[in-house]
Amino acid sequence: MNGLFDILEKIEKCPGMYIGRPSVTDLFMFLVGYEYARSEMDIELTEAEAKFYEEFQPWLQEKLGVKSVTSWAKLIMLSCHNEKVGFEYFFRLLAEFKQNHGLLATESSSKFVRQS
Repeated sequence: MNGLFDILEKIEKCPGMYIGRPSVTDLFMFLVGYEYARSEMDIELTEAEAKFYEEFQPWLQEKLGVKSVTSWAKLIMLSCHNEKVGFEYFFRLLAEFKQNHGLLATESSSKFVRQS
C-alpha cells in the first residue's frame, strides 16, 4: 500500500482521478477518510504520517496567526476564497511543513507507530 505522502503526490499531479477536482475541502475529506480506513484495517501510520495528522493543524494555526478548532482546509480557505487556489496553497504549505519537521526523507524508512 502506498503511504500518505505518495498518495498526496499523486493527488497533486492528477486531482480529478482521486478527488474529482482540485479542491482543498475535497482533499481534506479524502484524507480524513484515508486515515479512518487505515485505522479500520489496522494499518499503522508511519511516524511521518502521524506527525502530519497530529501537527499540521497546530503548525498552520501558528503560521497563519489564527486560533481555531476548525479544519486546516477551512483555515486555508480563509486565505484563498477559492477551492483550486486553496488546493495549490495546501501543497506549498505541505512542502514547508515537511521541510520544517524533517519529513523530507522517504517515508518507507520511517518506523511505524500505532494510531491512538
